[in-house]
Parts: sequence; C-alpha cells; structure tokens
Amino acid sequence: MEEANTISAIKNGETALGIELGSTRIKSVLINKDYEVVATGFFNWENRYENELWTYHLNDAVKGLQCSFQSLVEDVYKRYGIELSTVGCIGISGMMHGIIALDENNNQLSPFLTWRNTNTSQAVEELTDLFNFNIPLRWTIAQLYQSILNKESHVKDINYVSTLSGYIHLLLSGKRVIGIGEASGMFPIDSEMLDFDQEMVNKFDSVLSEKRMNYSLRDIFPKVIVAGKLAGKLTEEGAKILDVRGILKPGIPMVAPEGDAGTGMIATNSVAPRTGNVSAGTSIFSMVVLEKRLSRLYKDIDMVTTPDGRPVAMVHCNNGTSELDQWFSIFKEFAESIGCKANTSQIYDAMYYASLNGSPSCDDVIFFNYLSGEPITGLMEGHPLLVRKSNGRFNFANFMRSQIYSIFAALSIGTEILIEENVSIDKLTGHGGMFKTKGVAQRYLSAAMNAPVTVMENAGEGGPFGMALLAAFYLWGKENQGLEDFLETEVFSKTVRSTIMATKDDIAGFKQYMERYLALINVEKAVVESFKLKEKR
Repeated sequence: MEEANTISAIKNGETALGIELGSTRIKSVLINKDYEVVATGFFNWENRYENELWTYHLNDAVKGLQCSFQSLVEDVYKRYGIELSTVGCIGISGMMHGIIALDENNNQLSPFLTWRNTNTSQAVEELTDLFNFNIPLRWTIAQLYQSILNKESHVKDINYVSTLSGYIHLLLSGKRVIGIGEASGMFPIDSEMLDFDQEMVNKFDSVLSEKRMNYSLRDIFPKVIVAGKLAGKLTEEGAKILDVRGILKPGIPMVAPEGDAGTGMIATNSVAPRTGNVSAGTSIFSMVVLEKRLSRLYKDIDMVTTPDGRPVAMVHCNNGTSELDQWFSIFKEFAESIGCKANTSQIYDAMYYASLNGSPSCDDVIFFNYLSGEPITGLMEGHPLLVRKSNGRFNFANFMRSQIYSIFAALSIGTEILIEENVSIDKLTGHGGMFKTKGVAQRYLSAAMNAPVTVMENAGEGGPFGMALLAAFYLWGKENQGLEDFLETEVFSKTVRSTIMATKDDIAGFKQYMERYLALINVEKAVVESFKLKEKR
C-alpha cells in the first residue's frame, strides 16, 4: 500500500491492532487492509521468581501494555507524521496457560502463576485420572485445583479465573471472555460444541462440591468465543488504561483474547489439518492440526485447539531460547571489553553461522538448557548444564551447534509420539526470533523433526502479527468465510517462503546427539538434586 493510502487508513481506523504480552517482550503490531505491518511498538520485561514460584506483577503488565502502545504511537508519528487516535479492531494475546484469580470486584486475590510453574503434580494426577484426559502441569485448571488442594485462603473468595490475555481484555473491555484456543489451555474443549467439555465440567463441579466450594466451574471461568466474533468494545476506562495520552477513542471493537500458541498458528498459516508450526521463544512448542483425535491419552502431548476450534496436538517444552540469550549477553560483554562494537543482529548472526561449521553430532558437546523444570524429561526443576568429552572437539562451532540443538531436544522427544500415531504433516513452519538468521535454526529443526521446515519472510513478527490478523478476520473476513480460507486466500497467498530439508548427515547427527542427550539426562537430574541438598543445608 502506498504511503498516502496508509496515512488515510490510519486516520480512518482502517487498521487492525494486535498486542501480545510475551514472556520477555510486550509487542504491538498495527496492520493495514493489505495485511502489511505499518507500525510496531515494544516493551521488554522479565518474569520474577518469588517464593519458589514464577510470576509477573500485574501492575507491570499494565505498565508494559501502556509503554508498548506508546511505542507504537511514536512509530506511527515517526513514519507518517500523524497522531494515532483510533484503529478498526483490537486483539490481545498473551502467554498461554497460567492463572489469575480475582474477587467479585476484579481485585487480584493471589500471585499470577505463569505457565512456567511445575508445582501442580498432585492436581494433575487427580484430574488426568478423573477426566481420562491429559492435564498438563501449567494448565489453569491444574493451578486452580492445586490451590484448592493446598487449602489456600483465597480460594473461597474466587469470583473469576482467567489467563493474562483474558485479564487484560477484561481491563480494556469489561468482558469476561476468552478465545477458544486460549480456553483450550485452561480446560479441555469439545471441538464439536466449541466450548468447554460439558462432561468434564460436570465431573469437576462434583469435585468442587465435595471440596465445599460455593461456585461451579462456569461461574468462575470466562465465556468461550471462536475466531471472527465480536468479544466486546474498548470502554472509556479501557481507552484511558491503554493510551496514557487520552487520545485513543473508546468504542473500538475487540476480538476474543488468545494465547501465544494460537496466534503463532495464525502467523504461520497453520490452522488447516495436516499443518503445523514450531514457536521458539522463552518456551518452545509445536502445534500440529489433527485430522482426528489421537488414539489414547499421552502425558507428553497436550490436546488444545486452533482459534476456530479444531483439535491440535501440542508438544510443549518449558525451556526455549533463554539460555542461548544469556550466552549472547556473555559474548556481547566480552566483545565490548576488548573494544569491539557490534549490534545485536551481528552477534546473533555470528553465533548462529559459526554453528554451521560444527559437527552434525556436535562431537559429544551436550547442553541442557534447563532454566526451569522440563516435564517431558521428568524434571520439575532445572539448572543449565554443559557436558563434554575431555577428548572431544570443544570449539566455538560445536559449542554453538549444541546450544541450538538443545532448544529442539526435548521437543523431538514429544514428536516421536506423533510419528508413532501416524500423524501426517504436509507443512511445518518455524517462527520466532531465532529463525531470523536464515538457514540455521530452520535446518536444525528440520533435522530434529525429520521433516521439511518453512520459514516466512515475517518469521520474526510471530504472535502479535497473528493477533492482528485475528482482529483483521473480524473486520475484513467475508461472510461465512472460514479462518483457514481467509488466511490462505486473503493473507498469505503472496507471502515469500523458504523451505529447507535437512541433509541425511544432519538428521543422523541430531539422532546421535539425542542418544547422548538421553543417556546423560541422569547427570542433569543429579545436578538438580545436588542444588536441592545445598539449599536444605
């Protein structure tokens, strides 16, 4: 779209805004009717580890939301010389799972628990048995039930339970609703009814009654809404919260809040059966849209949905790129200490491209990137660990290749289950910042999954772009047009893509790496136990 037309579109509100509260960054993306990104905004934040739990303070979330939107406003003015006063539709996304418990006045009752917490083992065991359905440690229902089992004082006063995206949507619109993709990480979904599974709701309500809770699940959970539907409007109070300038107009339509898994599927055009995507960030997960449900319960596979309700097999790993990012900081600090000035992209590119000179098996240099627990490998806590053979080739290339391999290692373990279930994947797309360096992480992911991997030219935009597209689907989707058709024919028909299939040597090397990785997992467990003993002393 020409600049004059873009300026006109921004002035007239012919745009869609997606804001995603990710693990390390709150990002805002504004798109036009050609589905082009016309402006962006950022705010960096970090989780806190308090009282042995991972959390964010909700006032930090609101501040970050405001700063990210203000950054977007400044970008609009810098690019086009106009003040942003309205948009066509707004969508809020956030880290999937977790729990925020509120009272009847929407006051916070307990710390916000994120997806990263693994303290719900008892709840998970009981609920998985009750439902005959895998309930992961990080799901909202697991965290709610664990707090009930713990007899925490706040549970009797709970009036509403939601996720981070649902909470922000409530602040802006006053509506207690949730997108079906995000809802599927709160409680099991019936993909036929496009709602929480009523049979399981009934079972949980019986448990609540036994525990003498004065509410049912539907009393305290949000209403489920599918993609393309109106989910409220920006209130006057919400406009003042989002825009500290006081310029943004209220009354803007809002779509249902979604999780980062769902927005990642949108951003990679992976909502059709037999398609999948891998999202790499603080955590890493794959999402494969199924033609039919899996034959049985698997504790390493989460059953969730697309934003329009189709069943999805999700392999979620708690540890993604965070450890690699910390090594980036070390190398940047070293470079600066010897007088070398390099920007972020240059250092990351140097790290990634150096790995291509490493051995396909990393010559027995093995990393465990566990900043937190990793349920797939049976660890409720984690500590980063490097193990290497004393006579192996320990050089920068193998060091970096092993670092990147470690990001995909746990993911590949869960993927083996899908292979055993004969799940077909016609297209697998990678997205997230680590795919910006062309042909590196994409190649190693292909080796880990033994499948071709596609990366789109907007690989670094990720979830906020996907959330903006969900807002655009409400605005510009044709009557009776499905989400799959909208994305394929309207949004991504002209998108530039690159596809890589790993070589046989890469695949064999990654397999050899994983054999050593699994053989050494007890070393990681021993390290975790040793730290526990030290803390007890």
